[in-house]
Amino acid sequence: MENSTCLAFTFLSTPVCSEEWKASVLKNIEALVGSCVVVPCSFSHPKESLPTSRMRGLWHHSRDMKHLIYYEDSTMVMENFRGRTRLLGELGKGNCSLEIKEIKDHDNGPFCFRIELARTGTDTGTKDKFSFKEDCVTLQMLTNPKDPELTYKDPVEGHPFSITCFATHTCPTFRPKLKWNTGTEVQITERHRELHPGFWEMSSVLSFVPTVNDDHKEVTCTAQFNGEKMSTAKMTLYVKRMENYNHIIIPVAVAIGLVAIFGGLCFLMMKKYRRRIEELQRQDGT
Repeated sequence: MENSTCLAFTFLSTPVCSEEWKASVLKNIEALVGSCVVVPCSFSHPKESLPTSRMRGLWHHSRDMKHLIYYEDSTMVMENFRGRTRLLGELGKGNCSLEIKEIKDHDNGPFCFRIELARTGTDTGTKDKFSFKEDCVTLQMLTNPKDPELTYKDPVEGHPFSITCFATHTCPTFRPKLKWNTGTEVQITERHRELHPGFWEMSSVLSFVPTVNDDHKEVTCTAQFNGEKMSTAKMTLYVKRMENYNHIIIPVAVAIGLVAIFGGLCFLMMKKYRRRIEELQRQDGT
């Protein structure tokens, strides 16, 4: 019998009891068909602290608690989910995160978490149990992955240049692989991080020194996701050549030089004439 006092209050208002049984689950998560998805989940309960071995975590369909998509006894799990789900965290630490792999296009949900506190190994009829039906997750199916994004600045011949490729995903267990269509004279740096609960980002930085031969060359970043699905992003290099600035730099430098020379000659001539005038004035005076 499930927390009958709390359930009784549920029909009237937000129950005080249910506030003590708390769960934090994302309402909506994108899931790529054929890949996997991780549903971040955390919970707390008002009873004494128990180890993971004294807790039973279940995930079930919101319509029927008997439709289990995860349970420690796999024989009780619905056949189409059997072998495709697992808990990633420790229940004793309040982690109820769920992984679903080999996503099917009908794995939408909603799915809800349920916790049972079993103080003994044979305690199958515990009254301390709760289904978080108000905190269920719905999977938004993606038939194809989203294209990665590219960020870069304009390349200049002979100067270090970098392009960054970003791919977001919801399956940290199987990170997407990022590949470039480039030669061997490059440096590639990869990074993986969590953007926010339920969403991760894989990035790859391509670094090299562009030459004239790289002008108008197409650079492609391909993201390969779990389930053999791929997406690409492309950009064309427009390399700014150093000699392109010569038609500006050389005339300006020549002009500045001529001005300096002309100014110097004028200064010397004026100084010479001034001395001659002074000499003539002295002669007139005598």
